[in-house]
Amino acid sequence: MPPLSGRAYVHLVQPPVPVPPPGPRPLPPARAAVAPTSRSGLALGLGAYLLWGFLPLYFPLLSPAGPVEIIAHRVVWSLLFCVVILLVTRQWGLFTRVVRNRRMLGTLALAGMLVAVNWLVFVYGVLSGHTVDTALGYYINPLVTVGIAVLALGERLRAAQWVALGTGAVAVVVITVGVGRLPWIALTLAGTFGAYGLIKNRVGRTVPAVASLAVETAVLSPVALGYLLWLGAAGTAAFGTNGTPHVLALVASGVITAVPLLLFGGAARRLPLSVVGMLQYLAPTLQFAIGVLVFAEQMPAARWWGFALVWVALVILTTDGLRAGRADRLARRAA
Repeated sequence: MPPLSGRAYVHLVQPPVPVPPPGPRPLPPARAAVAPTSRSGLALGLGAYLLWGFLPLYFPLLSPAGPVEIIAHRVVWSLLFCVVILLVTRQWGLFTRVVRNRRMLGTLALAGMLVAVNWLVFVYGVLSGHTVDTALGYYINPLVTVGIAVLALGERLRAAQWVALGTGAVAVVVITVGVGRLPWIALTLAGTFGAYGLIKNRVGRTVPAVASLAVETAVLSPVALGYLLWLGAAGTAAFGTNGTPHVLALVASGVITAVPLLLFGGAARRLPLSVVGMLQYLAPTLQFAIGVLVFAEQMPAARWWGFALVWVALVILTTDGLRAGRADRLARRAA
């Protein structure tokens, strides 16, 4: 999912702000820090995260298509939808310049592979009865991203951030021991999107979200289209064999991928980074509620304790980030 790509990594530690679900591009820190809160920006942000949050209700509608077929359709139709947007908004030239830049193309190709794995694991989790695990993945994603900032960028963390990371690690241990298995769906979602956010941070300031997603899906499309053609030739494709509504639902996967990204882009230009960071918790909260209340997934005591620890860690991380952000703004004003 999601989705689609995170915050500026400089703010992971000075100050940290949570990473949103799959799709949106990073924000320039200075601009985000001073952006005034607006009603339109808040509406756009809520729209983006509500769509991401309700995604678990959409994928079961695509049955009997399996996770790989669904992702293949999502890649192909997302590319076509992005191409239309690029042509309408007259950004096609930017797209072609990115494709001609070998270094940028290689970077976005890697990002595309990461987001494809993220999408695949998310869809598999929803369709296999593990929606709660997908929610856990996006809850712990900010913690994983802070860890990546330490390992990949050599950032130094404040004491509160270390406490948050430690609490999150204990939560994973509690769930693993209590449930009897490693929450690999959650860890894979958090890990792939954390790495995706790091890559997108390197290019997000120069490549707009739609152009970036177009390049990522363009790299993946040959494989996705080849897989769909192979399914069709083998007579095992769900596309076209389950009625017009099912065909339209698969085609709509491209729109459902790109529209929240566009809404987020509009919100990011109108809202402070701290508000965007707080809104990002809406999506996994909705996914968690859908898993428990709609899909009736089991929540043994160990899982409740694990989620409680994750929520405590996020409160610590967010509170510390807001305080650090306020101190940073005051220091800049004084300077």
